[in-house]
Amino acid sequence: MARTVRGARVLITGAASGMGRLYAERAVREGARAVVLWDRDAAALNELTDALRAEILTGRTATAWDAPPRSPSSSAGRPETSVHPYVLDLGELGAIAQSAQAVRRELGGIDVLINNAGIVRGKYFWEHDNGADTRPTMQVNALAPMYVTREFLTGMIESPREARIVNIASAAGTLSNPRMSVYAASKWAVIGWSDSMRLELEQQGFGHVKVTTVAPSYIDTGMFEGARGPLLTPVLTPEYVVDKVWKAMLAGRPLLMLPWSVGFARLLKGVLPTRAWDAVAERLGVYHSMDLFTGRRP
Repeated sequence: MARTVRGARVLITGAASGMGRLYAERAVREGARAVVLWDRDAAALNELTDALRAEILTGRTATAWDAPPRSPSSSAGRPETSVHPYVLDLGELGAIAQSAQAVRRELGGIDVLINNAGIVRGKYFWEHDNGADTRPTMQVNALAPMYVTREFLTGMIESPREARIVNIASAAGTLSNPRMSVYAASKWAVIGWSDSMRLELEQQGFGHVKVTTVAPSYIDTGMFEGARGPLLTPVLTPEYVVDKVWKAMLAGRPLLMLPWSVGFARLLKGVLPTRAWDAVAERLGVYHSMDLFTGRRP
């Protein structure tokens, strides 16, 4: 799996739009054996499924990422790709086990898992409603990736095939930020769990299952509409992020922070006293990046 996902079984959560759709399109383009799409938006999921199947049926003329023409990873050498849509809300944790069982029954398991789905509530903590805001944020962003991964991890461990798990966290999981308290908590949980799992797999000799934790700043998908990137931290395009994540995933890179300033800010926060870091963050605009947040309807 050093260069493409050719022949792999790929599952993407939050697949029907935004970066999830781009991951799905890339998996099809590279000749994945099966692309499993999980999303709660039935209409968008059906539209994507039709588009992907049409691409497959029209000859699959695109060359796989970074593959030279006429190589085994080019369109001429691809296995047939199948697309498998599942409508489910990851906030309903019981639905995860049911859908995972259906996937295992249909495909036997998966080789690449991209935990991409997420939601955000951009408000002060005391404005969060426990039922409408806090619980779904923690369920979708933090618990669902754990539940989904647990469903497929045993099969990955037992299989001799190379496997990859990608957990999309956030720069908010590395730095505190006003109007992001619950969202930040969910992403801190993802980072701690994801990297600990990576270490556990390595420690126990399951090095063929590699985990990549991704911590990007704001991405222009509509999810963070109105948010402003701090100084030296531009709002990223989905295409740029997907390309970086995909390459990091194939290489089995443990941690990817985007852009570079996210890692630099994390370093500064680690070495400066809290009040000194607060002053720097204020100056850089970190603590005001969500002031004009509007977002999109969940």
